[in-house]
Parts: sequence; structure tokens; C-alpha cells
Amino acid sequence: MGNAYGLISLDELLVELGEPGKPLPRSTFFRWKSRGRAPKSIKYPSGELRFRTTDIERWLKSCEQH
Repeated sequence: MGNAYGLISLDELLVELGEPGKPLPRSTFFRWKSRGRAPKSIKYPSGELRFRTTDIERWLKSCEQH
């Protein structure tokens, strides 16, 4: 997962966060983002989003329930 910079695309993130064979819906992701509940992202000048794998791991840990 990821490229030389440890970045993945939105589509790759949706696959990782979804169920097998069923990516997380974009609408769900953007709802989380609008509420400040999504992992940190990098927005390229083209408008594309990328995500650092380290930020995703940190975000997932923050979602853990004890």
C-alpha cells in the first residue's frame, strides 16, 4: 500500500476502509471529512486527495475503543 512517499489515493483509502469487495462509499468519507472525523489529507493543486499511510495508522488508533 502506498508509493515511495507513503501516500495513497482516496480510492485506495476507500478500499482499505470498506468491507471485502465493497469500498467505503465516497459520501460516507466526505461526511466524515466535513465533520472533522476523517484522516488528515493532502490536497494537490489538481484537487486530488492523498493520504499519508502514517496519518491513516494514527487515525485508526484514535478510533480504537478500549
